Amino acid sequence: MQCTNHHTPKLGYSIREACQASSLGRTTIYSHISAGRLRVVRVGRRTIIPAEALHALIAGEA
Repeated sequence: MQCTNHHTPKLGYSIREACQASSLGRTTIYSHISAGRLRVVRVGRRTIIPAEALHALIAGEA
């Protein structure tokens, strides 16, 4: 079996991953979600932040 090292861009982030990727704290992330500045998607019981939503927040577009 051959292993490839292709990096697939993330489609979404958990809250913890979003904190790590953005250098924002958990409370700040939840604050942006509550204010409607950061879109989330519920998949089962998980809260997923779409990558484009996190990028838009960081870029100041949200």
